[in-house]
Amino acid sequence: MTVGIADDEVLIRTGVRGVLERSGNVVVVGEAGDGGGAVELARRHRPQVLLMDAAMPGMEGLGAVRMVRRHVPGTQVIMLCTPQTEEMLFPALRAGAAGFLFKNGEPDALVNAVRVVAAGEAILSPSATRALVDHFTGADSERRDAARSRISLLTRREQEVLVYLAQGMANARIARLMYLSEGAIKAHVSRLLTKLRCDNRVQAALIARDAALPC
Repeated sequence: MTVGIADDEVLIRTGVRGVLERSGNVVVVGEAGDGGGAVELARRHRPQVLLMDAAMPGMEGLGAVRMVRRHVPGTQVIMLCTPQTEEMLFPALRAGAAGFLFKNGEPDALVNAVRVVAAGEAILSPSATRALVDHFTGADSERRDAARSRISLLTRREQEVLVYLAQGMANARIARLMYLSEGAIKAHVSRLLTKLRCDNRVQAALIARDAALPC
């Protein structure tokens, strides 16, 4: 797996690089110290995953996520945050980030997140998941109606897949629960993302939460 690291703190970049390289199957292809550098890193090296600090000098994090997703769609972005930048969780996910991790997490969680996102899944740390649930518990009626209108475009089977997806399940587990092949689930996920006009699974999960589906 190829990974890029973007953080304005050299110590953080060095620590993250060390954790990933010790895992044995990750190649760090480049580092950046600001948002503009993160976008350039993605354009030049096209890593499978870009780990990016939520708050860096220069181009702000959300703008950098949008630029990377627009110009290098094959690169998935995981945002790294602190409690002070937690408010960026929802805008970052809507901008196209595939995951959100807090910097005080365990090293193994970081390595697992990179593996999961590189495989096309999505990842949220437990703290981020709790914040997400709290946020969407209070979804307003206008947002809920808009989300339900979009979900109405899905078949029943696609809606079932969406519910499992919004619970953070991987394709293999969804396949077991629905007694389908993993390839069939991948096809359903691809179609529902197209119908919902979502860049990734996280954005689809946000719509499911907006619609108050049983997630």
